[in-house]
Amino acid sequence: MTDVANQYARSQEIGRKVARLLAKRSEVAQTQFNQRLADAAGRLRDDGKPVSGSPAWTTALDPLAGYRYATDLVERSVLFWDTLRQRGNAFVDQARQGLQPVLHFEHELIVDGRKLPRPVNYALVRLLPPEGVVIDVSKRPYVIIDPRAGHGPGIGGFKDDSQAGVALRAGHYVYFVIFFRDPEPGQTLLDVCAAEEQFIRKVRELHPDSPKPAIVGNCQGGWAAMMVASSDPDHTGPLVINGAPMSYWSGAWSEGEGDNPMRYSGGMLGGTWLASLTADLGNGKFDGAHLVQNFENLNPANSLWDKYYHLLDNIDTEPPRFLDFERWWGGYYLMNREEIEWITRNLFVGNKLWSGEVRGLDGAAFDLRDIKSPIILFASLGDNITPPQQAFNWVADIYGSTEEIKARGQVIVGLVHRSIGHLGIFVSGKVAKKEHQQITSVLEAIESFPPGLYGMEIAERRGENGKTEYDVSFREYRLEEIVERLNRFERTDEHPFEAVKRVSEFNQRAYELFLQPWIRAMSNETTANLQRQFHPLRAQRWAFSDMNPWLEWLGPTAEAVRAKRLAQTHEETPLKEFEHCGSAMISASLDFYRAMRDAMTESAFFSFYGNMFVIEQGEEAQAKPIEAAGAPRDLSFVKDALASMTEGGYTEALARAACLLARRGEPLPLARLVLRHELAKDYAAYLPQLPGDQWRRVRGEQEIIVRYEPEQALATLPHLLEDPKDREKLLELAEKLLADRRVQETEPTAAQLSMLDKIRSSLPLERGSASRAATSMHEVPEAPRARVTPGLEEASRMVNTKSTTG
Repeated sequence: MTDVANQYARSQEIGRKVARLLAKRSEVAQTQFNQRLADAAGRLRDDGKPVSGSPAWTTALDPLAGYRYATDLVERSVLFWDTLRQRGNAFVDQARQGLQPVLHFEHELIVDGRKLPRPVNYALVRLLPPEGVVIDVSKRPYVIIDPRAGHGPGIGGFKDDSQAGVALRAGHYVYFVIFFRDPEPGQTLLDVCAAEEQFIRKVRELHPDSPKPAIVGNCQGGWAAMMVASSDPDHTGPLVINGAPMSYWSGAWSEGEGDNPMRYSGGMLGGTWLASLTADLGNGKFDGAHLVQNFENLNPANSLWDKYYHLLDNIDTEPPRFLDFERWWGGYYLMNREEIEWITRNLFVGNKLWSGEVRGLDGAAFDLRDIKSPIILFASLGDNITPPQQAFNWVADIYGSTEEIKARGQVIVGLVHRSIGHLGIFVSGKVAKKEHQQITSVLEAIESFPPGLYGMEIAERRGENGKTEYDVSFREYRLEEIVERLNRFERTDEHPFEAVKRVSEFNQRAYELFLQPWIRAMSNETTANLQRQFHPLRAQRWAFSDMNPWLEWLGPTAEAVRAKRLAQTHEETPLKEFEHCGSAMISASLDFYRAMRDAMTESAFFSFYGNMFVIEQGEEAQAKPIEAAGAPRDLSFVKDALASMTEGGYTEALARAACLLARRGEPLPLARLVLRHELAKDYAAYLPQLPGDQWRRVRGEQEIIVRYEPEQALATLPHLLEDPKDREKLLELAEKLLADRRVQETEPTAAQLSMLDKIRSSLPLERGSASRAATSMHEVPEAPRARVTPGLEEASRMVNTKSTTG
């Protein structure tokens, strides 16, 4: 009885919390709706001044203004519907051609995955640089992996200001992983992963003298890139992961920005069985149009009204951009049953990628900790498909602590946009010019970072020529701090997803036993094709094309209207203010509907699965936060590092000296990264010859030692330099850096100066060596001597710069 009473009490508590949350969501939604209505109506008040300079309502009774507005509206309407007809024609042409990639750049086929031993409908192409763009063969190549989430490939390079365009203009070879509409028979996601590994190796083969290729993964292509990098870490360079949902259960809903109801979809649909049913109805193939429709349902205001009204309102200039985007948005690709089931079971509902439960064709688990290259994670607070929690929480799940990141020599950089939506991360020209361009410019510098977790910040400023310029800086954070900042509920909101997983497994098994045999028996290729062709998203396109004989008049009429508007000066009519007001009210109403729908979905989800989790877990469900790692000093990585304090040589000593002299809590500007790169080339003879990942591991271990035992780290430094030649080499490097004018521009802190004296005192030289070092010191002016501190710090960091660029 006690257990029943406790469960009832906890159920009541869940109900109260859900009710308060729903009330708060409703209140916020109502307030935002009222404000938007007031703003829209304010345009028509006496103090609202339209283009004409007089209040809009005073022109409502003007017959001449009414005639001009009616004429303009009719003309715009004809052009609007003709644009939709052009969209339909483009859709029909694409379908007849088998759907081609929407890449803006000319390209050549390098590897056709359909001809591999395990064929897949993927291929590797190389983008040809536009006229005037010069490629530097010594620079690292880029490989862009686009998402296969219903749409076709090419969104990362479908216009000049794109990820591909930025990399090409920077002088890099750019390769693109594309895919075809129809999957190969029996193709699985693991086959795709194996094919992408071969693509990366082919790029390495084509560029043997260049650094390892940078892998850019967009959304679903992000976790595909992570799988490739973890299974074949020796051939992959830095990873740029854009809007990739790595931790599908994460995403605590914050009021306003960051609303992300999509994570509840699996639970509200009963798990993975519906994807299996849809694939069976498609005769073994899942129609990507269903995924696209889910995306559209997330934002009904934009899908049903805003994008169409924006086209109507700007009909003289907007059609080319609208049609260009719709060419990609309206291309629907297919997946095999095995592919969509693998995705839904292991990722959407199972959330297994980071846990090590997912295994490749060779039986080995995908362990993201095996990745050796730096990882850049780009997310947005305005993304309701992949919120920052889903993009970043996997780091805490697999590493657990800052110390483990450092001990494993990993560099992870986070970049967060304040407002852009999910698609904007990949397609926005402004994002390409700012974020993606800056990521490309600092990628090599990031490889020289000491291991750790960093935040990347991009500040805008006006240059001397009036153009916008960007200042990039980095700041190191602790993982524990980031996790606390992102997850205001301490991730307790993820617990009900455990119940979703159980329900999904039960429903999937029930479907496979009782319903699937009947569905498969009734399905064939004819019925599957009929379903696909009459899917609402396809039907609205081909039905409004030249296939429809009732639209024969539209094209010639639109041409006549277009010629008339080009020949005349188009004036803005005051009555358009009423139109804008009405449009704003319709958009606000649809957003209000969305907010209330999502709030009720969230409430229903936690009411059902929250109680189910409580019943299933019993007493353990009281408050089951993500397991704490305990005291950092008790971690095995910390103990191992401290135990090896006296082990090593010149490399470990250089890394430890840099850690002792490092600046704490300061942002790292891009100018210092550029300086580090230059110094690495000039002083290469003094730097250890190590691969980048090995050097980062050494630096991470030494940083742990310095963090937890700074006094012993200094006292045991001589044990690492027992050879007098190594001591002389270290001090000689310091003196050369001391005299370097570029290094002298960095001012040391008092703490650094004090630590420098301690290091000098701890490393006495033999008489001959000491004499040479003393002579060198006397030859250098006293003022610059203090500046040896940043020089020695830079010397250690230069090792990684040299190893990753040479």
